[in-house]
Amino acid sequence: LELAEVGGAGDDRRARDRSPCVDLVCDRCATNYGRAMAVKDSREVVIEATPEEILDVIADVESAPSWSPQYQSAEVVDTYDDGRPKRVKIKIKAAGLTDDQIVEYSWGENTAGWTLIKAGQLRSQEARYTLTPQGAKTKVHFEITVDTSVPLPGFILKRAIKGGTESATDGLRKQVLKIKKGG
Repeated sequence: LELAEVGGAGDDRRARDRSPCVDLVCDRCATNYGRAMAVKDSREVVIEATPEEILDVIADVESAPSWSPQYQSAEVVDTYDDGRPKRVKIKIKAAGLTDDQIVEYSWGENTAGWTLIKAGQLRSQEARYTLTPQGAKTKVHFEITVDTSVPLPGFILKRAIKGGTESATDGLRKQVLKIKKGG
């Protein structure tokens, strides 16, 4: 086992092979005392649409598999009085894992988000869109925090989260513009 001092505060060492980490907290395999750690990511995109048009696309969760490759399926289980999704059953494929999840959406004037209620591969997930009007365009800020219940190497988890944030922003932008053009 070859070890290398990486620097930083304390004795921060990482194994260079694939054996279990010697660190108590390790970025390489995203574990903390053998427990998966939550990973956060965020991304922004500007969309040539109003917040209402964007929120309408987000609310059409059953079409998400057509513009977000992680979604295998999505089914609205319960709705709010205004017809927007409340509880949604989804099948997600990311990082080589397929997971059946139930999430609960929350809606605000210029926000939409969800919280994980039940899943097989995740301990928790929080995601939120915040929309800021900018004239005829809207700045969309998307942030997500995911905590897996199964240990995954950190680079794999971060790659999966990055793919999800790209779909949640760039994929959303493409879908919004497609609908605006009548598609």
